[in-house]
Amino acid sequence: MGWSRFREDVASVFQRDPAARTVWEVITCYPGLHALFFHRIAHRFWTVGLRWFARWLSHLSRFLTGIEIHPGATIGRRFFIDHGMGVVIGETAEIGDDVTLYHGVTLGGTSWNKGKRHPTLENGVVIGAGAKVLGPITVGAGAKVGSNAVVVRDVPAGATAAGIPARIFQPGRDSQREAKANQMGFSAYGMAPQDDDPLSKAIHGLLDHAVETDRRIEILLQYMERAGVSLEDDVATADKFDPKYLSKIVD
Repeated sequence: MGWSRFREDVASVFQRDPAARTVWEVITCYPGLHALFFHRIAHRFWTVGLRWFARWLSHLSRFLTGIEIHPGATIGRRFFIDHGMGVVIGETAEIGDDVTLYHGVTLGGTSWNKGKRHPTLENGVVIGAGAKVLGPITVGAGAKVGSNAVVVRDVPAGATAAGIPARIFQPGRDSQREAKANQMGFSAYGMAPQDDDPLSKAIHGLLDHAVETDRRIEILLQYMERAGVSLEDDVATADKFDPKYLSKIVD
């Protein structure tokens, strides 16, 4: 591991952690950086066949930092583990550049068979605290995994995965739905889409449909009245649907 690579790792801490104040503080007080330093060395020993010593270095790093990175894992540039305690990265995990993990993250396997059994994280991925990404799946570039999510299938580039098991939210589709709901006077997402609970989003989707249905029925009733069709009192005076009230209940 060259010093230029080490300086790059230190600089990435300042880019992604506003609590970082000085280079000395980062070098001495950031266990994620220490674990990455140990891994760079252990991975070299692993690749030249000195596997017991590589595992011993990894074990020592785990004892000192609370972060377990198998020396066989492949990690790219500017990798940042924030806080770090409880992070586990498996042997066949592959991590691209500019990836961020928070504490309690597991990049684990779902099989006892040898071969590729751990996740691949492409460039710019962010994994929230406590999330479990399991199996030989791929998390696409720029994707995000919410805290405590359990991801067992591929996540497309730029998407967000949240929930147990994780569900995939595509940013373009969600923004289109929100725009249409706002046109109808209904705030479908009281919270930011990437932070919303999957169950709440499902309910919001049903409410979107209910609002649209109510709008269409209202138009039909107006046409019937203009055509001279007599409506029963219970139809004409039925309670109005209040999407804003329901939105407050769900949020």
